[in-house]
Amino acid sequence: MEEARKTILYRTYAIYLFILVIAVAIVGKAAYIQLVEGHEWREKAEKFTLRYQTIEPVRGNIYSSDGKLLAVSVPVYEIRMDVASNLISNDFFNSKVDSLAMSLSHLFQDRSMAEYKRLLVQARKAKNRYLLIKRNVSYAELKELRTFPIFNLGRFRGGLIVLEQTRREYPFRNLAFRTIGWDKEGAENDVGLEGAYSPVLSGTSGKQLQQRIGSGSWRPLNDGYEIEPKNGLDIVTTIDVVIQDVAHNALLKQMEANQAEHGCVIVMEVETGYVKAIVNLMRTENGTYEERYNYAIAHSSEPGSTFKLASMLAALEDRAFQLTDSIDTGKGVTMYANRRMQDSEKDGYGIITAQHAFEVSSNVGVSRIIYEYYKDRPDRFIRRLQNMSLGQPLGIELPGEGRPLIKTPDDPSWSRVSLPWMSIGYELALTPLQTLAFYNAVANNGRMMKPIFVTEITEAGRTVRRFDPVVINSSIASRSSIEKAQEMLLGVVENGTARHLKNDAYKIAGKTGTAQIAAGSSGYNKSDYKASFAGYFPADNPRYSMIVVISNPRQGIYYGAHTAAPVFREIANKIYSTNLELQQNNYLKSEQAQNTRIIAGKRSNLKETFSNLGFVVHSEGSSEWATARIERDTVRIQNRAMQTDRIPNLKGMSARDATYLLEKMGLKVNLNGLGTVRRQNPVAGSAYSNNTEVVLYLSI
Repeated sequence: MEEARKTILYRTYAIYLFILVIAVAIVGKAAYIQLVEGHEWREKAEKFTLRYQTIEPVRGNIYSSDGKLLAVSVPVYEIRMDVASNLISNDFFNSKVDSLAMSLSHLFQDRSMAEYKRLLVQARKAKNRYLLIKRNVSYAELKELRTFPIFNLGRFRGGLIVLEQTRREYPFRNLAFRTIGWDKEGAENDVGLEGAYSPVLSGTSGKQLQQRIGSGSWRPLNDGYEIEPKNGLDIVTTIDVVIQDVAHNALLKQMEANQAEHGCVIVMEVETGYVKAIVNLMRTENGTYEERYNYAIAHSSEPGSTFKLASMLAALEDRAFQLTDSIDTGKGVTMYANRRMQDSEKDGYGIITAQHAFEVSSNVGVSRIIYEYYKDRPDRFIRRLQNMSLGQPLGIELPGEGRPLIKTPDDPSWSRVSLPWMSIGYELALTPLQTLAFYNAVANNGRMMKPIFVTEITEAGRTVRRFDPVVINSSIASRSSIEKAQEMLLGVVENGTARHLKNDAYKIAGKTGTAQIAAGSSGYNKSDYKASFAGYFPADNPRYSMIVVISNPRQGIYYGAHTAAPVFREIANKIYSTNLELQQNNYLKSEQAQNTRIIAGKRSNLKETFSNLGFVVHSEGSSEWATARIERDTVRIQNRAMQTDRIPNLKGMSARDATYLLEKMGLKVNLNGLGTVRRQNPVAGSAYSNNTEVVLYLSI
């Protein structure tokens, strides 16, 4: 018995000893943690209860050229409440909660007074220190909130927690929306000016110390920031809101009328390359039109007849033809290898001048000029195009510029029909903006400008950086070739496919285009077309260039002259009619033009007439027929070749001289108007017979 008692005691002592050892170890470990590891653990604990939250800066604004906001970051606030704040007594809370609930309900009108009271009371019972009251609160609403019962106790005592945020707004909504673009977190690609200038607009983030509270929520430890965020800079664009609005509505109206698939308009300032308006519209599933894709910049495709200007300018540079040369277009059909090319005119144009072939957009006429001269040396034609900066990206600041394509004879896809088809705008690709840059260069006397979308970066109205116009190519062609190209473009409106654009106020120069749209490897079909018009105005003092492209009109009218050109006319008319400076400059230019005139006729008559009038006469050459260029008080008389085997060019001649020449050739004459010959029918270079009647249109 004694033995058993001792055994129990030993076991008890052992247990006590074990417990004592454990207790000593725990106390020792606690002391070690407190004295040795305490600092480290305190830091870890603090990390779990405090954090530095990144505070995003206010994104910079985007302005139009006339100072209007195109994109702006509007401050909005998230309102929360520390309902369990120790600074708010129960008696005070209970006496004011009804008034606070009524005020919140009246301000936000999203809940009843009873619902707000129930929310606040339940949050008080649950000791909620971070109750969400409302998101997206405006500054005006915040000011009113601060006057509400409880909240009006002050920054900390009333439990009001204000979190500042920003929301991006676009005051003009759909206007130039795709070009203004966006820079959204998580988006695959940044778009437009928002994306291109995101580093400038974004600013620098700040830091705010926040404390962890119940339910995993965080609240600012104080109202300030440990590191202040630096707001983004502003950018000033070249966009003119008035022109943008005019262009948008003109294109929209035409697209709705023709149920077109998509279209675009670009208006550019000739001298600077500043883009004043850019519109991109796409037909949606429900039949409305929205800006979803930037066709003007990104869509590279076959331009069609608007490319004939580049072909003719290249040939003019190589002196492959003269504007008065005769071109036999026959019945409007020709063959290259095994491929048929034809004109839109059912019976063709017969024999016409090279200029008139361009004016009426004769595929046969233009392709024959190019093919006959370059068929044995197509690489020379391509080099001419490349020298005019065609086939090269413009290098604009916006992302997503479409890739241009001017293929060469060593390209695997080059064939026996590539040269003639390229001459009329097929088997190559350009974006509308690239095409417009070329037309703008012709308007700018050969100087190609880079399209510019932003002129300044500013901070609080102070210019930080300025972007000046950039020259891509100082001279795409010689001055004489450019002047002939300008004459051809003016002729399109005066005598060609765009005659309905002609008006008495100012002159328009440009080129219509109608292109079939390729359906992949299956070639072209007869239902998909692209109508376009590219040009500039006023023609005798170019200020603006413009291109209009409308794809797949579905109402049976698909020619550029009837679909795209009317949009050009409406935009140009509104720009001209609202721009007093443009009207004044055009008037002064017209006055100057009156001091420089060209008159044609018999050399002897011209010399006698101008000598008797007191002009200083300089006579060059000895041909019977001549041209007199009048420059103020001086007249320069030069040779003028006058063919008699075909209808001669009578432009600038007096009615008497023109009648004499035609009747001498055995032709009948029909005079319309008074003055000198401005237009004739048939055109110069046409074949004639003894019964042919020539109608002369005269004006003073």
